[in-house]
Amino acid sequence: MKEAAPISGDWLSSLINDFIATSPVNNMQNEPAEPAWDSALVGFASGVDPIWQQYKEYVGAFHWTPWEVFNQHRPEQNVSAEQLTVISWILPQRDKVRETNRRENRYPSEEWARIRVYGEEFNVALRNHVVSSLEKEGHAAVAPMLTLNWTIVKSERFSYASSWSERHAAYAAGLGTFGLCDGLITARGKAMRAGSVVARISIKPTPRPYSSHHAYCLFFADGTCGKCIDRCPARAITEAGHDKEKCRLHLARSREYVKKTYEFEGYGCGLCQTGVPCESIIPVKAAREALERGELPPMPPPLA
Repeated sequence: MKEAAPISGDWLSSLINDFIATSPVNNMQNEPAEPAWDSALVGFASGVDPIWQQYKEYVGAFHWTPWEVFNQHRPEQNVSAEQLTVISWILPQRDKVRETNRRENRYPSEEWARIRVYGEEFNVALRNHVVSSLEKEGHAAVAPMLTLNWTIVKSERFSYASSWSERHAAYAAGLGTFGLCDGLITARGKAMRAGSVVARISIKPTPRPYSSHHAYCLFFADGTCGKCIDRCPARAITEAGHDKEKCRLHLARSREYVKKTYEFEGYGCGLCQTGVPCESIIPVKAAREALERGELPPMPPPLA
C-alpha cells in the first residue's frame, strides 16, 4: 500500500456518484438495459461515536462496532477507533421503479424485483470499488457486509438481527431515521438501499439532524398515517411494529412468483416503501424543513 494521500468527504461523494454514472454494472439486466440507480446520498460517522456501543448494547453483543470489524480483517493496521470513519450511502429508488411498485398489492413489480437482485449486485460492486479506491490512495478499508463472517443471528428481542446493519450505519451517518415498518426514511424517502465501508481515514462526521430515531415517521411524530400497515400484503406491520418472520416468509414466497411471472431468479416486495407518504420525501414537515435549514427539529410529543 502506498503512502496515504489526503481524502475528503467531497472526494468520496464524487467517487461514489461517478461510479454510479459510469459503471456498466449499474444495469437492471432488462431489454433496454436501464440503470438501476441514478445518484447517491453520502454521509460519514466517526468510529469512536458512542452510538456504535449503544447498538451493541441494544441489538446484541454480536453487533460489530467499526473498530471490531476493521481489526478482525485488517489486524496488521493496529488502529484505534478514533482513526476510523464509516462511509455510508443511500441509493434512492428511481421514479419509474417506485411508480411500478406503487401499483402492486401483493408481490413486487418486475422493476422492483430486478433492483432487489441486480441493483444489489451493483451495490456490492460499489462497496468493492470504494474499498479498492481507498486502498490505491493508501488507506486501508473494509466493507463489513462483504466479510466472510458477516452473519444473521437469532435475537430474542428482534427475532433476528445481523452483525452489521447498513440501515443503522446510515442512521449513525445522519442519513435518515426509522419508520414504523423498520425502513429508513431519508431525505429522498424510504424507497432505497444502503451500503457502507469502514476506512482508516479522518472525515468530519455528518451531523445527525434528528433527536429521535423515529423523527421522520408520521406515525411516531403525531400518531397519523400508518399507511405501511395497509400496504403490507403479509400483515407483518401493525401499530406495534414490524414482524420480521412474517416479512421473511412473504419474501421467500415471492421467489416463485418472480420466476413464473417475470422469468428470472429474483424476489422482493417493497410495498411498504411505495404508495406511502415517506416514499420519496421526509413526510414530517417540521423535520423536513429543519433538515433544509440545517437545524435540529424539536422532539415529537409522546403518543397518547
